[in-house]
Amino acid sequence: MECEWKPDEQGLQQILQLLKESQSPDTSTQRSVQQRLEQLNQYPDFNNYLIFVLTKFKSEDEPTRSLSGLILKNNVKAHYQNFPNGVSDFIKSECLQNIGDSSPLIRATVGILITTIASKGELQNWPGLLPKLCLLLDSEDYNTCEGAFGALQKICEDSAEILDSDILDRPLNIMIPKFLQFFKHSSPKIRSHAIACVNQFIISRTQALMLHIDPFIENLFALATDEEPEVRKNVCRALVMLLEVRLDRLLPHMHNIVEYMLLRTQDQDENVALEACEFWLTLAEQPVCKEVLCGHLSQLIPVLVNGMKYSEIDIILLKGDTEEDEAIPDNEQDIRPRFHRSRTVAQQHEGDGIEDDEDEDDELDDDDDTISDWNLRKCSAAALDVLANVFRDDLLLHILPLLKELLFHPEWVVKESGILVLGAIAEGCMQGMIPYLPELIPHLVVCLADQKALVRSITCWTLSRYAHWVVSQPPDTYLKPLMTELLKRILDSNKRVQEAACSAFATLEEEACTELVPYLAFILDTLVFAFSKYQHKNLLILYDAIGTLADSVGHHLNKPEYIQMLMPPLIQKWNQLKDEDKDLFPLLECLSSVATALQSGFLPYCEPVYQRCVNLVQKTLAQAMLYQSQPDQYEAPDKDFMIVALDLLSGLAEGLGGTIEELVARSNILTLMYQCMQDKMPEVRQSSFALLGDLTKACFQHVKPCIADFMPILGTNLNPELISVCNNATWAIGEIAIQMGECLDFNKLPQYVTVSSRQSKHVCLHRFPLFLRPVGSEMQPSIAVVLHQLVEIINRPNTPKTLLENTAITIGRLGYVCPQEVAPMLQQFIRPWCTSLRNIRDNEEKDSAFRGICTMISVNPGGVVQDFIFFCDAVASWVNPKDDLRDMFYKILHGFKNQVGEENWMRFSDQFPMPLKERLATFYGV
Repeated sequence: MECEWKPDEQGLQQILQLLKESQSPDTSTQRSVQQRLEQLNQYPDFNNYLIFVLTKFKSEDEPTRSLSGLILKNNVKAHYQNFPNGVSDFIKSECLQNIGDSSPLIRATVGILITTIASKGELQNWPGLLPKLCLLLDSEDYNTCEGAFGALQKICEDSAEILDSDILDRPLNIMIPKFLQFFKHSSPKIRSHAIACVNQFIISRTQALMLHIDPFIENLFALATDEEPEVRKNVCRALVMLLEVRLDRLLPHMHNIVEYMLLRTQDQDENVALEACEFWLTLAEQPVCKEVLCGHLSQLIPVLVNGMKYSEIDIILLKGDTEEDEAIPDNEQDIRPRFHRSRTVAQQHEGDGIEDDEDEDDELDDDDDTISDWNLRKCSAAALDVLANVFRDDLLLHILPLLKELLFHPEWVVKESGILVLGAIAEGCMQGMIPYLPELIPHLVVCLADQKALVRSITCWTLSRYAHWVVSQPPDTYLKPLMTELLKRILDSNKRVQEAACSAFATLEEEACTELVPYLAFILDTLVFAFSKYQHKNLLILYDAIGTLADSVGHHLNKPEYIQMLMPPLIQKWNQLKDEDKDLFPLLECLSSVATALQSGFLPYCEPVYQRCVNLVQKTLAQAMLYQSQPDQYEAPDKDFMIVALDLLSGLAEGLGGTIEELVARSNILTLMYQCMQDKMPEVRQSSFALLGDLTKACFQHVKPCIADFMPILGTNLNPELISVCNNATWAIGEIAIQMGECLDFNKLPQYVTVSSRQSKHVCLHRFPLFLRPVGSEMQPSIAVVLHQLVEIINRPNTPKTLLENTAITIGRLGYVCPQEVAPMLQQFIRPWCTSLRNIRDNEEKDSAFRGICTMISVNPGGVVQDFIFFCDAVASWVNPKDDLRDMFYKILHGFKNQVGEENWMRFSDQFPMPLKERLATFYGV
């Protein structure tokens, strides 16, 4: 019946007319075509007309026929399940009959159509498809074989998983051996299809391929020098993937593979060279890398270095010969979306500032991200970077002779690549580079003024990779000249240089911190001037540089003259931006850092900023509720607005402290926060818990009435699967506990109580000093909600450092306020508690936590007995405890010593490492 379908002549002409119009460049024509297509979709046989034009209407031109097929493909995607059976059968049979059309364009379109139908879950309902395509591969007719292979390649790409499952009876067992036969086919296009099909199954270690792994590798080697670039590219891609999943099979041939890849990395065809270059990146991650490559470095390094030069195409794409473009507005498509990193509260560590669980994103694509397409230059640079991290200073043997030549080369393209090389090896070869830096850094500072913009921009990046060393030297020697020149580059007339300089300067700020204080006026002058100069994209990077400056110099920014320079342009931008403008994100982040740094200096700007943040949160919540109740009428809100606003409110609370109290009093922020704390999106909860903690510190009187509502929500968020959410919830609980404790009377004199000795097998503890305070009655009901989870988290293996420390501090603080409730569990957490807090510096958090632990020990001394050595070690980690805390330590140590007697104490303290023994003797006389 279906085969009898004939188009109506008038209908056919109408559809052809439509197809012609849809190729018109005019947007209003396009729009009306869209509407007519929507209408025609109401007719079931509209799709028959489309397949008819694609496969039968040979008199029509190819682009129109192909377009008909692509419109049909979109209909299949959107409405396939509503096609009547007759229509879908007609389409399927037409496709299979015409897969070998003489036109490559039509073959490809039919192939795409077949794949789209297959990917709609139709592989099961079209059991004849794969056998038929495999049969067509054997056709004498080249077009049929090529068309069938094209379709199979697309099916392998789209449906790899289902092809390897029992649902279809594992067709790969037949398909893979079949594909392997075609590796030796006379047509390069067919050979290329065959490898591409098999390649889809390497990474997933598909069983059918693993059974034939040896013939597959053999066949690959046979095609290694194929004259067709597409074949060589697929061979390289296969070897790179095999390196990840079947290194064992490649190892016996490794010497030859490395030699081959060296050759291919220099292939005339850049696509082949790029695939081959990936090999070095992948190899660097394998443990065997060192032994496999050590003999080849002298050949490999020059090849990679050579690949780091800009190609002529790169230079054209980068407008490398346009030097001054600062006045040309940005193309909005080029601005990459920014992702806000929500606030995570972390402890200060010994000498390393704030811990960050994420990796820094200072990777190699800082150098040229407008053509952020991965290319040979970037891949070569990334490979050199990872190899430098594998071979460390051994690499310099091969690099230094090359660098001498490159860095002083008269051709700018060569010199530029040398500067990139220098940046790429910075991390891995830092130690070995140190002797050369006193000469190199001044040379690079000179290159910052090169006449070529691309040289100036890469120099910014490379210098930022050595910022750590620069900052470790006397400031006048390198830091000052570097900073002076970088600031000039921030005001460069080329946008790419502005961007590179701004990013490099942000890195320098992070390394230099307060070293920058003497130059603040000079720095601010430049950054503020850049405001008036920058186009859209670089403005966003400038916000980041200003925020990082505020983070780095902190309260040193709080001087009237600096505030006068910095705040007016920031507030002007703030007033210009609408509530729905995504540029608010980086500006809010920047203001958040500035508010934290300026503290009271931010007061004059506080109210409008605070109000707007509250409004952003309220708007987003309202929009979310509308969307939830009527998803068809309202759009889902972009919750990033709310997250960034919450984070800025945190910054205000942290910076302004108690002075934020009246703003909180006049707003409904606590109600809004209560909703945010229950949001489905983890980042919203994460930021709302950070704000809760900051408001608890700043104006507890407003938070206190809500504690009973907040605590159960905090309890349900103590889930270490979501590290940052859990971390901030834990921290907020600790802040609430300590504020509750503040309402209590601290310095009750120690009393002596008698403790039963049943709790411990080893020691009988009777008279132990007890530090008792009135119990935090309002906290009591909440303790049960959170304590068990906190104890579980502190005992989990592999819990990140920041979360462990925050958990320990919070347990200590809860024990401080409600010792009777927490002390009975002492034995379950005392050991990890001590080991996680011995590493943080003396600070208020540590102080309150240790007061808590001492109070709990005095309620339940038996709980600490087995792990007393850990407690001793944690006490010894204090450099300078407050007098009353030192007194608590003293009483517990001596109480313990008196209990066990001199002889037992000697035996016990002999297990101590020497430094610990000496420290306790010196400070506590035990």
